[in-house]
Formats: sequence, structure tokens, C-alpha cells
Amino acid sequence: MSTGISLKAAGFATSLFLAIVFSLCVAFDLLFPAHAMYSAWIKLLPGFEWLSWTSFCLGLAESYGYGWFIALIWVPLYNVFLLGAQRPR
Repeated sequence: MSTGISLKAAGFATSLFLAIVFSLCVAFDLLFPAHAMYSAWIKLLPGFEWLSWTSFCLGLAESYGYGWFIALIWVPLYNVFLLGAQRPR
């Protein structure tokens, strides 16, 4: 019988995934300014401004934080439903 997903592992994995995606998107915006998405980042990440190292670090930290936010909600829900589905009837 499975005991569920580790909150710690899922939190770090999701946070790192979002931080990598954020970094790749910023790099894409710099390489292809005609197709840039930075206006979306400005709306999604409070305090983010385009073309500032301080702002990039803030966006990276916020992306990482969003990963933990997602994991803190999703993992317990998943584990509850997983254990409920494994309960004998």
C-alpha cells in the first residue's frame, strides 16, 4: 500500500521546475524581443520589472515560492484521495 507523495520532494521539484521555466522564459524574451512575454511576468509577479538583475532575482524567488504554494495545496489533496481510493470497501 502506498503512503502518498512526499511534500518535501514535491515542493522542491515544483519550485525548481518553475524557477527554471521562469529563467528560460526571460532568456527567450531577451533573444526574441518581438515575441516577448515580459508583460505577463509583470502581471503575475508582484514587484517584477523588466531588465533589472534585482527584479530577475525577485521573480526567481517568487517563482520558487509559487512552487511551494502549489505543492502545499496539491500534495495533501492528492494524498487524501490516494488513501481514500486504497481503502477496502
